[in-house]
Formats: sequence, C-alpha cells, structure tokens
Amino acid sequence: MKLLTVNLGRPEASEHTQGPDGLTGIDKRPADGPVRVCDPGPKGTGGSGLAGDTVCDLRFHGGSDQAVYAFAREELDTWEKELGRTLPNGTFGENLTTLGLPVSTARIGERWRIGGELLLEVTSGRIPCRTFAGHLGEKGWIGRFTREAATGAYLRVIEAGTIRAGDPVAIVHRPDHDVTAALQFRAVTTERGLLPQLLAAGDALHPEALRQAREYVAKHGS
Repeated sequence: MKLLTVNLGRPEASEHTQGPDGLTGIDKRPADGPVRVCDPGPKGTGGSGLAGDTVCDLRFHGGSDQAVYAFAREELDTWEKELGRTLPNGTFGENLTTLGLPVSTARIGERWRIGGELLLEVTSGRIPCRTFAGHLGEKGWIGRFTREAATGAYLRVIEAGTIRAGDPVAIVHRPDHDVTAALQFRAVTTERGLLPQLLAAGDALHPEALRQAREYVAKHGS
C-alpha cells in the first residue's frame, strides 16, 4: 500500500460553488515535493490539513475532522471505465491518491501511518456537493456517486508529519466494529435506518454523523 500522489488545490473562480467569494479549491494537482500535514483547527475556521492546499468554503469543508481527503486509484480507474474519460490523480478533489489501500471500506477510527511521521484517522465518507458535480461536468453526477457509495474517506490528523508521493501507507490500527466510511455515507444519505449502527464507532466518528445517529436513536430507538 502506498501513496501515489499528494494533491493540492489553488483557489479558482467557479459558477458552481456556493462559497461566499465564488472560489473553489476542488481542482487539485499533484505536488512536486514534500507536503506538511497538520491539524487545521475546528470546522468553520480551519481549512485544509495540507500546507499549500486551499479550502474556500469553510462552512462545509475543512476543519479537524475533514483535514484530509483520500481516494483510491483503483476507484478512479473504475470511474474512468464508467465515464469513458481519463481521470488524473486529484480529479475528485482528493488530497491523497492511494494504491492498494481499501479507502471507502476503511473503518471509522482506522489509523494510517504514512511515511515515517504522519498518522491519520478515518472519520467519515465524503458527501458529494454541487461544486463537485460542476467540476466533473457529468450529468446526474451526485446521484451516480451516491448510488455507488464508494466515497473515499475523510481523515483527521493524529500526529502531524511531512509526506510525499511514493510514501508507504500502513494500517496501524483497525477497530473491531464494522462501521466503514461507505456505511457511514449510506446511513446519512440514502439509508437512514442504518444510523443506529454508526454508534459502534463512538467518538472516532465525525461529530456531525455522531449527532445524527444519536438524534435518530432518540426519536426512533435502536
């Protein structure tokens, strides 16, 4: 398992973003050298965890629990066949394009060591937005991505570090529950009845998903 590329985005104007300044950093490109990764701070004030990467709409993106976004090259390859077009690393707005790592089926709370320093923890899957759809330019993209539920994974930074393309990725902790990034995504989008299952992931779960799960159980029971 390894890191193919570390991808960074610069602010660009877009008619598809709902950001207050009309800018987005979703168009990410592979970095030429090492990149420092650290906890960016709380959502709403903290942006990307990667130095040199831009998060423009802090209302919905970035922050400690969405500091890094990873997507598997294997899943990009599957979408290439489905869409009939080339999808370079970073096309889905991912910071990390990986090889040999089961990203969407990673368990919430799973920890990855990348290189010799960085330690990340899986928090949730990625929910597609209007900006993502506009960036891809594919008709019905949000629905197609949602049905596939191969969402990639958001991660928080447990130990800061510097990474670069080619670094090895090791899964150093895997929780004993079965709550994956893909399951979390399905629960908060199309299959609300799955929400009680998310509670098994505990505080490792993205706080917003944890709140939704608790509210569902309070209203409907487990």
